[in-house]
Amino acid sequence: MDLGLKGKVALVTGAGSQIGFGKEIALLLAKEGCDAVAVTDINIDDAKLTAEAIKKLGKKSIAVKADITRQADVAALVKKVIDEYKKIDILCNVAGGIANRVQYDKAKPEDWDKDIHLNLHSILLTCQAVLPYMREKKSGAIVNIGSGSTRMYEHGAGNAYALAKSGVDTFTKQVAFNEAKNGIRCNCVAPGPAPTNFIPGPDKKGLVEMLAKTIPMGRGATQADIANATAFFASDLSGYVTGQILHVSGGSVLD
Repeated sequence: MDLGLKGKVALVTGAGSQIGFGKEIALLLAKEGCDAVAVTDINIDDAKLTAEAIKKLGKKSIAVKADITRQADVAALVKKVIDEYKKIDILCNVAGGIANRVQYDKAKPEDWDKDIHLNLHSILLTCQAVLPYMREKKSGAIVNIGSGSTRMYEHGAGNAYALAKSGVDTFTKQVAFNEAKNGIRCNCVAPGPAPTNFIPGPDKKGLVEMLAKTIPMGRGATQADIANATAFFASDLSGYVTGQILHVSGGSVLD
């Protein structure tokens, strides 16, 4: 099926981890037709590995080091992509992380700062930097990666990460509502537990299998599950869909 991605340029943040959602999303966008997929990560060596994998698919790619919690870094990142490819049609905000797992009743305000900056402020900064170029073209698709933890209270929805991701849900809707008149869509994919670096410790698969006992479909999410949902929101197939939060979590969240 043609997703309508041919000729398009995508920017994927958080695409360095070789077991993460960002890499899988970037590769799928390239496979499905994007002409170029720019990737960024604070770990430039890993980002370069992802860029090389995209090039092996016959598509263009650049890897850019950026701390997306810093406005200057984000501005430089977007300028580099625009200078290289002249446009950004798709923005996938994948970068994120869990800085601490302190529950609200024991947390200090400073415990929340890094999680909120990394998971919420970063998306504000990337959208602010990219939206002017999308508005100029009167088209664009933004896909934010949220989290099922905003609804899965058994798995720590009381920590700053989940609270920041709740902000991502609301921000997604704000952007969708305000930018619809400019031909820009904004949606959010909320993953369930998956064996990425968000899972602590070396036995990521084992911990996900343990968590899967509470999931109706009996398994954790895969990188491909999240990439498929993201590609749908980035594509023309979802051309009349905006402001939606899609939980890809095997029935663990039923909204």
